[in-house]
Amino acid sequence: MRQLKQKVSTLIEALPYIRKYSGKIVVIKFGGKAMIKPALIRSMMQDVVLLKHVGINPIVVHGGGPEINDAMKKANLKPSFVNGLRVTDKATMEIVDDVFESINLMLCNLAKKFGGKPISISGRDHKLILVKQKDAQLGFVGEIKKINTEILLSLIDDDYIPVISPIGVDKDNQIYNINADTAASALTIALNAEKLTILTDVEGVLEKGKLLAHLTIRQAKKKIRQNIISSGMIPKVEACMDAVKSGCPKAHLINGTIKHSVLIEIFTDKGIGTEIVKNGNGIR
Repeated sequence: MRQLKQKVSTLIEALPYIRKYSGKIVVIKFGGKAMIKPALIRSMMQDVVLLKHVGINPIVVHGGGPEINDAMKKANLKPSFVNGLRVTDKATMEIVDDVFESINLMLCNLAKKFGGKPISISGRDHKLILVKQKDAQLGFVGEIKKINTEILLSLIDDDYIPVISPIGVDKDNQIYNINADTAASALTIALNAEKLTILTDVEGVLEKGKLLAHLTIRQAKKKIRQNIISSGMIPKVEACMDAVKSGCPKAHLINGTIKHSVLIEIFTDKGIGTEIVKNGNGIR
């Protein structure tokens, strides 16, 4: 009986958040070490399907850095990065395209297994994500110029769960690799999403080992200048800042190595991870 009461209490706690986000778009970026273990992948896709069934509209943007690195090594290619972005020559771009296709298919199959209606999309499809070359020294790395939101909004209206590979295409139909955090932020902005959630492999933003549960844009910029936010966390925090600067109420960095972290973050009073907001007190 005690366990049953706890389950009821959990559902009651979730109710105001279900009401708050009903009919709203939530963009979830999933990748890196959070996407290595099969159990974590399954739990994340279960979370996504549950969100859809309670009336929320999730969009999944996946990465695939570790998988791309492994594929490159098998092809005797050495991964190279500049300011956190993968240098992408023609051979690397082919690998990125193949790896993303495989990951996307796997995520969609899991969503189907859990009762969802996913649809696999590459940013190149119907020129969903239009880009230009970001920097010649990076090769085929794209800078996003436009998101064709009509495609996604139509799919959402038809109850699909879009699962998006971060590949863009230019005016000449050349495909480009896009940082998945950047793609998720751009989609959040273009779709006027209610929330951006980026899954990483740490609790969130840490200062001297302590989680910073709430940051305004101003505070986040200061932490970057102080090198408290550094290395690979910088593009994730910047993606969150870009989203909230452009009108998204909140963006979150959460630990994707915790099972059902998406549900914990969205449907509990305490939540987890670091929330980034434009300003204010961050009241859930």
